[in-house]
Amino acid sequence: MIDVDGQRLRVAIRAGADDRPPLVLMNGIGAPLEVLQPFVDELDPAWEVIRFDVPGIGGSPLPPRPYRFPSLSRMVGQMLDGLGHDTVDVLGISWGGGLAQQFACTERRRCRRVVLVGTGAGMAMVPARPRILLRMATPRRYRDPEYLQRVAGELYGGSMRTDGERTVELMHTAMRGGQLRGYALQLACGAGWTSAPFLPLLRQPTLVLAGDDDPIIPVVNGRFLAALIPKSRLHIYPGGHVDLAAKPDLLTPLIEDFLSEDGHA
Repeated sequence: MIDVDGQRLRVAIRAGADDRPPLVLMNGIGAPLEVLQPFVDELDPAWEVIRFDVPGIGGSPLPPRPYRFPSLSRMVGQMLDGLGHDTVDVLGISWGGGLAQQFACTERRRCRRVVLVGTGAGMAMVPARPRILLRMATPRRYRDPEYLQRVAGELYGGSMRTDGERTVELMHTAMRGGQLRGYALQLACGAGWTSAPFLPLLRQPTLVLAGDDDPIIPVVNGRFLAALIPKSRLHIYPGGHVDLAAKPDLLTPLIEDFLSEDGHA
C-alpha cells in the first residue's frame, strides 16, 4: 500500500532488469491486479511490471470523491513519481485501455510505448449489443461464480465460449474486486468521455490488439483506434475479450516484440 496525494493504492511490483522501462498494467472494470497474473507469468522476467488497484477496487479503498480519467491519469503519474520512475510503457485492457489512452496524452513525456487490448475510444466507440451492456452494468459476475460460468461465453467470447470453468478459475481471485460502489465510480469515470479528439495527437508507438470474437468491444473499435493514432499498428487475433489472461501465450510474444523495438511503430 502506498499513499498518493491522500489516496491509498494497492500496488504490486515484479522486479526486472534496469535497462528498460517498466510496464504498467491497467485493468478492466471491476478487476483487481490479480486478474492479469497469467500474463505477468508468461512475460519475460526481464520486464519490471507494475500493477495497481484503482480506488475502490480490490485492495484500494474508496476515494473521498469521484474521479475522471484525467485525474486518475495524474494519480498514476504521481504513483510513478513515488516509485522513482521517469519513463514507462503502459498496457491497458478494456476500461484500462481508456486510462492508458488518457495517460499517453496527459503524461506524454513519461509514456514511451502503449499497448491497447480489447478497448475503444469511449463515447465515440461502437457499443456492444444491449444485452451485453446490461450484463456489464453491474459487478455480479465478480460476485457470483455460477452466474459467471453461465454467461462467460456470451459475455467474453473467444476461448470462454467452450470453457466457462476457465473463466471462473481466472476470476476467482477477482471476486472481491468488484465492490458495488467502486464499480459505480468506474462506470461514472467513463461516462461522456472519449479519446477521439486527442488520439491524432498521440506520438507514442502504439500496438492495438483486437479480438475477432469480442462481444464487449467489437473489433471495429480496434480499427478505429489504429486509424486515428499516427504511430500505431493493428493486430486482430483469433479470440475474445479476456484471452490476454486466458491464453497469454497467444499475445505475449507480440507484446514483447513490440516493446523491444527501437524507433517508431
